[in-house]
Amino acid sequence: MDIHEYQAKELLATHGIRMPRGGLAYSPEQAAYRATEIGGDAWVVKAQVHSGARGKAGGIVLCKSDKEVAAAAEKLLGQKLVTHQTGPAGKLINRLYIEETVPIEKELYLGFVLDRKEERIMIVASSSGGMEIEQIAEQEPDSLVRASVDPGLGMREFQAREIAFGLGLDGALIGKAVDTILGCYRVFRDFDASMLEINPLVVSKNEVIALDAKMSFDENALFRRPEISELRDKSQEDARETFASDRGLSYVGLDGDIGCIINGAGLAMATLDMIKLEGGEPANFLDIGGGASPDRVAKSFRAVLQDKNVKVILVNIFAGINRCDWVAEGVVKAIEEVGVNMPLIVRLSGTKVDEGKAILREKAPSVITADTLKDAAVAAVAALKQTQKNAA
Repeated sequence: MDIHEYQAKELLATHGIRMPRGGLAYSPEQAAYRATEIGGDAWVVKAQVHSGARGKAGGIVLCKSDKEVAAAAEKLLGQKLVTHQTGPAGKLINRLYIEETVPIEKELYLGFVLDRKEERIMIVASSSGGMEIEQIAEQEPDSLVRASVDPGLGMREFQAREIAFGLGLDGALIGKAVDTILGCYRVFRDFDASMLEINPLVVSKNEVIALDAKMSFDENALFRRPEISELRDKSQEDARETFASDRGLSYVGLDGDIGCIINGAGLAMATLDMIKLEGGEPANFLDIGGGASPDRVAKSFRAVLQDKNVKVILVNIFAGINRCDWVAEGVVKAIEEVGVNMPLIVRLSGTKVDEGKAILREKAPSVITADTLKDAAVAAVAALKQTQKNAA
Protein backbone atom coordinates (compact mmCIF):
# COMPACT_ATOMS: atom_id res chain seq x y z
CA MET A 1 0.00 0.00 0.00
CA ASP A 2 1.37 3.41 -1.01
CA ILE A 3 0.78 6.69 0.79
CA HIS A 4 1.14 10.34 -0.19
CA GLU A 5 4.25 12.45 0.31
CA TYR A 6 2.72 14.57 3.07
CA GLN A 7 1.61 11.45 4.95
CA ALA A 8 5.10 9.96 4.73
CA LYS A 9 6.56 13.21 6.03
CA GLU A 10 4.18 13.20 8.96
CA LEU A 11 5.40 9.73 9.91
CA LEU A 12 9.04 10.72 9.50
CA ALA A 13 8.54 13.81 11.63
CA THR A 14 7.52 11.60 14.58
CA HIS A 15 11.09 10.23 14.55
CA GLY A 16 12.87 13.56 14.31
CA ILE A 17 13.46 13.82 10.55
CA ARG A 18 13.75 17.48 9.53
CA MET A 19 11.75 18.75 6.55
CA PRO A 20 10.41 22.03 5.15
CA ARG A 21 7.26 23.49 6.67
CA GLY A 22 4.16 22.72 4.66
CA GLY A 23 0.40 22.33 4.66
CA LEU A 24 -2.31 20.46 2.81
CA ALA A 25 -4.79 22.17 0.48
CA TYR A 26 -7.92 20.99 -1.33
CA SER A 27 -8.78 24.24 -3.12
CA PRO A 28 -6.99 27.24 -4.66
CA GLU A 29 -8.15 29.48 -1.82
CA GLN A 30 -6.87 27.06 0.78
CA ALA A 31 -3.58 26.74 -1.09
CA ALA A 32 -3.07 30.53 -1.04
CA TYR A 33 -3.93 30.62 2.67
CA ARG A 34 -1.40 27.86 3.38
CA ALA A 35 1.29 29.93 1.66
CA THR A 36 0.61 33.00 3.78
CA GLU A 37 0.37 30.81 6.88
CA ILE A 38 3.80 29.28 6.17
CA GLY A 39 5.34 32.65 5.40
CA GLY A 40 8.32 33.52 3.25
CA ASP A 41 8.55 34.73 -0.33
CA ALA A 42 8.50 31.48 -2.33
CA TRP A 43 6.62 28.18 -2.13
CA VAL A 44 6.37 24.89 -3.94
CA VAL A 45 2.95 23.53 -4.93
CA LYS A 46 3.12 19.73 -5.08
CA ALA A 47 0.48 17.45 -6.56
CA GLN A 48 -0.22 14.59 -4.15
CA VAL A 49 -0.42 11.47 -6.29
CA HIS A 50 1.05 8.00 -5.90
CA SER A 51 3.79 8.41 -8.48
CA GLY A 52 7.34 9.56 -8.86
CA ALA A 53 8.61 11.92 -11.58
CA ARG A 54 5.94 14.49 -10.68
CA GLY A 55 8.24 17.41 -11.45
CA LYS A 56 8.92 16.25 -15.01
CA ALA A 57 5.17 15.90 -15.59
CA GLY A 58 4.33 19.39 -14.31
CA GLY A 59 3.04 18.26 -10.94
CA ILE A 60 5.45 20.43 -8.93
CA VAL A 61 5.29 24.21 -9.42
CA LEU A 62 7.52 26.92 -7.91
CA CYS A 63 5.54 30.04 -6.97
CA LYS A 64 6.66 33.47 -5.73
CA SER A 65 3.33 34.94 -4.57
CA ASP A 66 0.10 33.73 -3.06
CA LYS A 67 -1.63 34.58 -6.35
CA GLU A 68 0.75 32.29 -8.22
CA VAL A 69 0.06 29.59 -5.64
CA ALA A 70 -3.70 29.94 -6.18
CA ALA A 71 -3.25 29.87 -9.97
CA ALA A 72 -1.08 26.75 -9.81
CA ALA A 73 -3.62 25.06 -7.57
CA GLU A 74 -6.44 26.02 -9.94
CA LYS A 75 -4.54 24.42 -12.81
CA LEU A 76 -3.62 21.20 -10.99
CA LEU A 77 -6.68 20.27 -8.93
CA GLY A 78 -9.10 17.95 -10.69
CA GLN A 79 -6.60 17.13 -13.44
CA LYS A 80 -4.89 13.81 -14.08
CA LEU A 81 -1.12 13.79 -13.79
CA VAL A 82 0.50 11.50 -16.36
CA THR A 83 4.03 10.29 -15.63
CA HIS A 84 6.04 7.34 -16.94
CA GLN A 85 5.03 5.52 -13.73
CA THR A 86 1.28 6.12 -13.98
CA GLY A 87 0.87 5.10 -17.61
CA PRO A 88 -1.37 6.99 -20.03
CA ALA A 89 -4.37 6.87 -17.67
CA GLY A 90 -2.62 9.11 -15.14
CA LYS A 91 -3.54 9.76 -11.52
CA LEU A 92 -6.23 12.19 -10.33
CA ILE A 93 -4.99 15.21 -8.36
CA ASN A 94 -7.46 15.94 -5.56
CA ARG A 95 -5.09 17.41 -2.96
CA LEU A 96 -1.97 19.55 -2.92
CA TYR A 97 0.90 20.04 -0.52
CA ILE A 98 2.14 23.62 -0.19
CA GLU A 99 5.70 23.75 1.08
CA GLU A 100 8.27 26.44 1.81
CA THR A 101 11.36 26.55 -0.37
CA VAL A 102 14.79 25.93 1.11
CA PRO A 103 18.22 26.77 -0.31
CA ILE A 104 19.88 23.59 -1.58
CA GLU A 105 23.63 23.18 -1.13
CA LYS A 106 23.78 19.46 -1.97
CA GLU A 107 21.32 16.76 -3.03
CA LEU A 108 21.56 13.19 -1.73
CA TYR A 109 19.58 9.98 -2.15
CA LEU A 110 18.48 7.71 0.72
CA GLY A 111 16.38 4.58 0.30
CA PHE A 112 15.31 1.64 2.45
CA VAL A 113 13.83 -1.51 0.94
CA LEU A 114 12.98 -4.99 2.13
CA ASP A 115 15.33 -7.48 0.46
CA ARG A 116 13.22 -10.64 0.41
CA LYS A 117 16.07 -12.82 -0.82
CA GLU A 118 18.38 -11.82 2.03
CA GLU A 119 15.46 -11.40 4.47
CA ARG A 120 16.93 -8.11 5.62
CA ILE A 121 16.33 -4.39 5.29
CA MET A 122 18.67 -3.03 2.63
CA ILE A 123 19.81 0.60 2.66
CA VAL A 124 20.96 2.32 -0.52
CA ALA A 125 22.34 5.87 -0.44
CA SER A 126 24.04 8.10 -2.97
CA SER A 127 25.75 11.47 -3.10
CA SER A 128 23.85 12.07 -6.35
CA GLY A 129 20.27 12.90 -5.40
CA GLY A 130 17.42 14.21 -7.49
CA MET A 131 17.57 11.31 -9.98
CA GLU A 132 15.77 7.99 -9.88
CA ILE A 133 17.80 5.22 -8.30
CA GLU A 134 17.91 3.32 -11.61
CA GLN A 135 19.56 6.34 -13.27
CA ILE A 136 22.02 6.71 -10.43
CA ALA A 137 22.97 3.03 -10.59
CA GLU A 138 23.48 3.27 -14.36
CA GLN A 139 25.18 6.65 -14.64
CA GLU A 140 27.06 6.93 -11.34
CA PRO A 141 27.40 3.44 -9.84
CA ASP A 142 30.43 4.47 -7.77
CA SER A 143 28.28 6.94 -5.84
CA LEU A 144 26.14 4.16 -4.34
CA VAL A 145 26.59 3.23 -0.70
CA ARG A 146 24.94 0.00 0.45
CA ALA A 147 24.33 -1.59 3.84
CA SER A 148 22.06 -4.31 5.22
CA VAL A 149 20.54 -4.65 8.68
CA ASP A 150 20.71 -7.82 10.75
CA PRO A 151 17.09 -8.34 11.89
CA GLY A 152 18.27 -9.71 15.23
CA LEU A 153 20.40 -6.68 16.06
CA GLY A 154 18.67 -3.86 14.24
CA MET A 155 20.54 -0.99 12.66
CA ARG A 156 23.60 0.08 14.66
CA GLU A 157 24.92 3.62 14.89
CA PHE A 158 28.25 2.68 13.29
CA GLN A 159 26.38 1.54 10.15
CA ALA A 160 24.61 4.88 9.87
CA ARG A 161 27.94 6.65 10.41
CA GLU A 162 29.57 4.63 7.61
CA ILE A 163 26.75 5.61 5.25
CA ALA A 164 27.09 9.29 6.24
CA PHE A 165 30.84 9.25 5.59
CA GLY A 166 30.21 7.42 2.29
CA LEU A 167 28.03 10.33 1.18
CA GLY A 168 31.00 12.69 1.53
CA LEU A 169 29.40 14.93 4.14
CA ASP A 170 31.35 17.43 6.20
CA GLY A 171 32.16 16.52 9.77
CA ALA A 172 29.61 18.94 11.21
CA LEU A 173 26.84 17.19 9.27
CA ILE A 174 27.79 13.60 10.08
CA GLY A 175 25.89 13.51 13.37
CA LYS A 176 22.76 15.00 11.79
CA ALA A 177 22.91 12.55 8.90
CA VAL A 178 23.30 9.66 11.35
CA ASP A 179 20.20 10.81 13.26
CA THR A 180 18.28 11.04 9.97
CA ILE A 181 19.32 7.57 8.80
CA LEU A 182 18.53 5.95 12.16
CA GLY A 183 15.20 7.77 12.33
CA CYS A 184 14.24 6.54 8.87
CA TYR A 185 15.17 2.99 9.85
CA ARG A 186 12.94 3.16 12.94
CA VAL A 187 10.00 4.44 10.88
CA PHE A 188 10.55 1.65 8.37
CA ARG A 189 10.73 -0.98 11.11
CA ASP A 190 8.00 0.30 13.41
CA PHE A 191 5.34 0.67 10.70
CA ASP A 192 6.06 -2.51 8.67
CA ALA A 193 7.14 -0.57 5.60
CA SER A 194 8.36 -2.30 2.46
CA MET A 195 9.94 0.79 0.90
CA LEU A 196 11.04 4.23 2.11
CA GLU A 197 12.71 6.70 -0.23
CA ILE A 198 13.91 10.25 0.40
CA ASN A 199 14.92 11.81 -2.88
CA PRO A 200 16.31 14.30 -2.59
CA LEU A 201 17.70 14.45 0.92
CA VAL A 202 19.34 17.85 0.90
CA VAL A 203 21.97 19.78 2.80
CA SER A 204 20.66 23.26 3.59
CA LYS A 205 22.04 25.79 6.08
CA ASN A 206 24.04 23.17 7.94
CA GLU A 207 20.99 20.90 8.23
CA VAL A 208 20.00 17.62 6.60
CA ILE A 209 16.42 17.96 5.30
CA ALA A 210 14.01 15.55 3.61
CA LEU A 211 12.74 17.46 0.60
CA ASP A 212 10.57 14.59 -0.66
CA ALA A 213 9.44 11.24 0.76
CA LYS A 214 7.77 8.10 -0.56
CA MET A 215 6.64 5.10 1.46
CA SER A 216 5.00 1.75 0.75
CA PHE A 217 3.75 -0.77 3.30
CA ASP A 218 3.30 -4.52 3.54
CA GLU A 219 -0.44 -5.06 3.09
CA ASN A 220 -0.19 -8.35 5.01
CA ALA A 221 0.77 -6.38 8.14
CA LEU A 222 -1.98 -3.74 7.96
CA PHE A 223 -4.17 -5.71 10.38
CA ARG A 224 -1.81 -4.65 13.17
CA ARG A 225 -1.22 -1.13 11.83
CA PRO A 226 -4.66 0.52 11.80
CA GLU A 227 -3.05 3.95 11.82
CA ILE A 228 -1.42 3.10 8.49
CA SER A 229 -4.56 1.54 7.02
CA GLU A 230 -6.35 4.85 7.57
CA LEU A 231 -3.87 6.57 5.23
CA ARG A 232 -5.04 4.57 2.21
CA ASP A 233 -6.30 6.68 -0.70
CA LYS A 234 -8.40 4.47 -2.96
CA SER A 235 -8.72 7.21 -5.56
CA GLN A 236 -5.05 6.61 -6.40
CA GLU A 237 -5.46 2.87 -6.92
CA ASP A 238 -6.54 0.80 -9.91
CA ALA A 239 -10.30 0.45 -9.40
CA ARG A 240 -10.11 -3.21 -10.44
CA GLU A 241 -7.44 -3.98 -7.86
CA THR A 242 -9.31 -2.08 -5.16
CA PHE A 243 -12.50 -4.03 -5.85
CA ALA A 244 -10.61 -7.34 -5.64
CA SER A 245 -8.52 -6.52 -2.56
CA ASP A 246 -11.62 -5.41 -0.64
CA ARG A 247 -12.92 -8.94 -1.22
CA GLY A 248 -9.72 -10.69 -0.20
CA LEU A 249 -8.55 -11.57 -3.71
CA SER A 250 -4.98 -11.31 -5.04
CA TYR A 251 -5.41 -9.32 -8.24
CA VAL A 252 -3.12 -7.29 -10.49
CA GLY A 253 -4.61 -5.47 -13.45
CA LEU A 254 -2.93 -5.78 -16.86
CA ASP A 255 -3.65 -4.32 -20.30
CA GLY A 256 -5.01 -7.32 -22.22
CA ASP A 257 -8.48 -8.70 -22.98
CA ILE A 258 -8.37 -12.30 -21.68
CA GLY A 259 -9.51 -12.37 -18.06
CA CYS A 260 -7.83 -15.00 -15.86
CA ILE A 261 -9.10 -16.81 -12.75
CA ILE A 262 -6.46 -19.18 -11.41
CA ASN A 263 -5.40 -20.77 -8.14
CA GLY A 264 -1.78 -20.47 -7.13
CA ALA A 265 0.66 -17.72 -8.05
CA GLY A 266 2.98 -20.07 -9.94
CA LEU A 267 0.19 -21.52 -12.04
CA ALA A 268 -1.12 -18.01 -12.65
CA MET A 269 2.25 -16.83 -13.97
CA ALA A 270 2.54 -19.93 -16.18
CA THR A 271 -0.97 -19.28 -17.52
CA LEU A 272 -0.15 -15.67 -18.38
CA ASP A 273 2.99 -16.83 -20.17
CA MET A 274 1.06 -19.47 -22.13
CA ILE A 275 -1.55 -16.93 -23.22
CA LYS A 276 1.23 -14.65 -24.46
CA LEU A 277 2.93 -17.58 -26.20
CA GLU A 278 -0.28 -18.33 -28.11
CA GLY A 279 -0.57 -14.71 -29.23
CA GLY A 280 -3.04 -13.40 -26.65
CA GLU A 281 -2.84 -10.68 -23.99
CA PRO A 282 -3.91 -11.40 -20.38
CA ALA A 283 -6.10 -8.78 -18.71
CA ASN A 284 -5.11 -9.62 -15.16
CA PHE A 285 -3.36 -11.80 -12.65
CA LEU A 286 -5.89 -13.27 -10.20
CA ASP A 287 -5.11 -15.95 -7.62
CA ILE A 288 -8.26 -17.15 -5.85
CA GLY A 289 -6.16 -18.99 -3.26
CA GLY A 290 -6.67 -22.34 -1.59
CA GLY A 291 -9.99 -23.69 -0.38
CA ALA A 292 -12.00 -21.52 -2.72
CA SER A 293 -15.73 -21.84 -2.11
CA PRO A 294 -18.32 -21.36 -4.87
CA ASP A 295 -19.02 -17.90 -3.43
CA ARG A 296 -15.33 -16.96 -3.67
CA VAL A 297 -15.17 -18.16 -7.26
CA ALA A 298 -18.22 -16.01 -8.07
CA LYS A 299 -16.50 -13.00 -6.43
CA SER A 300 -13.50 -13.65 -8.68
CA PHE A 301 -15.74 -13.43 -11.73
CA ARG A 302 -17.12 -10.12 -10.48
CA ALA A 303 -13.57 -8.82 -10.04
CA VAL A 304 -12.54 -9.84 -13.56
CA LEU A 305 -15.68 -8.35 -15.08
CA GLN A 306 -14.85 -4.96 -13.51
CA ASP A 307 -12.45 -4.64 -16.44
CA LYS A 308 -14.52 -3.58 -19.47
CA ASN A 309 -11.71 -4.64 -21.82
CA VAL A 310 -12.21 -8.32 -20.98
CA LYS A 311 -13.71 -10.24 -23.91
CA VAL A 312 -12.90 -13.83 -22.85
CA ILE A 313 -12.46 -15.48 -19.44
CA LEU A 314 -10.08 -18.35 -18.77
CA VAL A 315 -10.43 -20.38 -15.54
CA ASN A 316 -7.45 -22.62 -14.79
CA ILE A 317 -7.61 -24.69 -11.60
CA PHE A 318 -5.19 -27.34 -10.37
CA ALA A 319 -6.97 -28.57 -7.26
CA GLY A 320 -5.10 -29.79 -4.22
CA ILE A 321 -6.56 -27.92 -1.27
CA ASN A 322 -9.21 -26.69 -3.67
CA ARG A 323 -11.83 -29.02 -5.12
CA CYS A 324 -12.83 -28.98 -8.74
CA ASP A 325 -16.49 -29.51 -7.89
CA TRP A 326 -16.45 -26.37 -5.71
CA VAL A 327 -14.91 -24.40 -8.55
CA ALA A 328 -17.46 -25.79 -11.01
CA GLU A 329 -20.30 -24.78 -8.69
CA GLY A 330 -18.75 -21.31 -8.49
CA VAL A 331 -18.62 -21.08 -12.28
CA VAL A 332 -22.28 -22.04 -12.50
CA LYS A 333 -23.15 -19.51 -9.78
CA ALA A 334 -21.29 -16.77 -11.65
CA ILE A 335 -23.08 -17.54 -14.89
CA GLU A 336 -26.47 -17.47 -13.15
CA GLU A 337 -25.94 -14.53 -10.78
CA VAL A 338 -23.19 -12.37 -12.22
CA GLY A 339 -23.95 -12.85 -15.90
CA VAL A 340 -21.01 -13.99 -18.03
CA ASN A 341 -21.91 -12.88 -21.53
CA MET A 342 -18.67 -13.88 -23.21
CA PRO A 343 -16.75 -17.04 -24.08
CA LEU A 344 -15.70 -18.94 -20.95
CA ILE A 345 -12.92 -21.52 -21.01
CA VAL A 346 -12.45 -23.78 -17.98
CA ARG A 347 -9.58 -26.16 -17.34
CA LEU A 348 -9.92 -28.34 -14.23
CA SER A 349 -7.37 -30.81 -12.87
CA GLY A 350 -6.82 -32.53 -9.52
CA THR A 351 -9.14 -33.25 -6.62
CA LYS A 352 -12.74 -34.11 -7.63
CA VAL A 353 -12.01 -33.31 -11.27
CA ASP A 354 -14.54 -35.79 -12.67
CA GLU A 355 -17.27 -34.41 -10.42
CA GLY A 356 -16.38 -30.88 -11.47
CA LYS A 357 -16.52 -31.68 -15.18
CA ALA A 358 -19.85 -33.42 -14.70
CA ILE A 359 -21.31 -30.32 -13.04
CA LEU A 360 -20.18 -28.16 -15.95
CA ARG A 361 -21.59 -30.55 -18.55
CA GLU A 362 -24.95 -30.65 -16.77
CA LYS A 363 -25.39 -27.05 -15.59
CA ALA A 364 -23.18 -24.99 -17.91
CA PRO A 365 -23.03 -26.69 -21.32
CA SER A 366 -21.91 -23.47 -23.04
CA VAL A 367 -18.58 -23.55 -21.18
CA ILE A 368 -15.57 -24.57 -23.29
CA THR A 369 -13.55 -27.15 -21.38
CA ALA A 370 -9.86 -28.00 -21.78
CA ASP A 371 -7.67 -30.77 -20.38
CA THR A 372 -4.28 -29.02 -20.41
CA LEU A 373 -2.96 -25.51 -19.88
CA LYS A 374 -1.90 -25.27 -23.52
CA ASP A 375 -5.33 -26.39 -24.71
CA ALA A 376 -6.96 -23.79 -22.49
CA ALA A 377 -4.73 -20.97 -23.78
CA VAL A 378 -5.28 -22.01 -27.41
CA ALA A 379 -9.05 -22.11 -26.86
CA ALA A 380 -9.04 -18.69 -25.15
CA VAL A 381 -7.09 -17.01 -27.96
CA ALA A 382 -9.28 -18.69 -30.62
CA ALA A 383 -12.45 -17.56 -28.82
CA LEU A 384 -11.10 -14.01 -28.63
CA LYS A 385 -10.33 -13.92 -32.35
CA GLN A 386 -13.81 -15.21 -33.14
CA THR A 387 -15.36 -12.56 -30.87
CA GLN A 388 -13.36 -9.84 -32.59
CA LYS A 389 -14.33 -11.18 -36.00
CA ASN A 390 -18.02 -11.20 -35.05
CA ALA A 391 -17.77 -7.64 -33.71
CA ALA A 392 -16.21 -6.47 -36.98
